[in-house]
Amino acid sequence: MIEFVRNLRLWFGPEEVRQEGATPDYRFSLANERTFLAWLRTALALIGGGFAVDQFLPDLRWGWRVGLALALLAAGVLCSLRAVNHWVRCERAMRRGDDLPVSRFPALLSLVVAVVALVMVVVVLVGWEG
Repeated sequence: MIEFVRNLRLWFGPEEVRQEGATPDYRFSLANERTFLAWLRTALALIGGGFAVDQFLPDLRWGWRVGLALALLAAGVLCSLRAVNHWVRCERAMRRGDDLPVSRFPALLSLVVAVVALVMVVVVLVGWEG
């Protein structure tokens, strides 16, 4: 928990990251930034999907529509928060010469998206509210 709080503080003070270790090859920092941006694009796509489900499926039962939309929106929020946390953790590890941090988050996100997709398949096969 203490490490998370420290990382959270570094989200808004990235210059503090530079105080640790040595400057890595800039190509690694740029690759870390591209990964961060890819996570943000994924978050935006999930958020957009959540809004699309809510706005463009009005005939879907309210509970299903809201449940699917909220699952996608929550995944988008978590993905965007995870993006910055992962960026900070990787940047610190590279500066210190440590192994890059591992995470279960990609597997968790994949499972959430797969479950939402399976529910959508069921909804499409069963049909809309009549």
